[in-house]
Amino acid sequence: MTGTPSGSTRRTILHWLEDPAAHFPAGRRRRGDPAADGVTARAVAAKLGVPRRTAAAHLDLLARLGLLRTRRIRCRTHYRRDEVRIAEVSRMFEKGW
Repeated sequence: MTGTPSGSTRRTILHWLEDPAAHFPAGRRRRGDPAADGVTARAVAAKLGVPRRTAAAHLDLLARLGLLRTRRIRCRTHYRRDEVRIAEVSRMFEKGW
């Protein structure tokens, strides 16, 4: 997936987070429920094949836009979709914002 435009990468991340258990199987994560707790930047980086800092930059931008919620568990930030906010943004674009 290296070399894809940033917007495409972020859309891919949002797609993966629709069903995190399917895209981030138990063997790749240490503990917890990815649907309830979210997924770490490290897990996203491994799936994208990029450094953790690169994945974290994409995730942080999506969180600042309100499309992802964050939750600190121990010393890691976990990210999951904010379905209400995503639906609001989708409606804005459907109306021709």
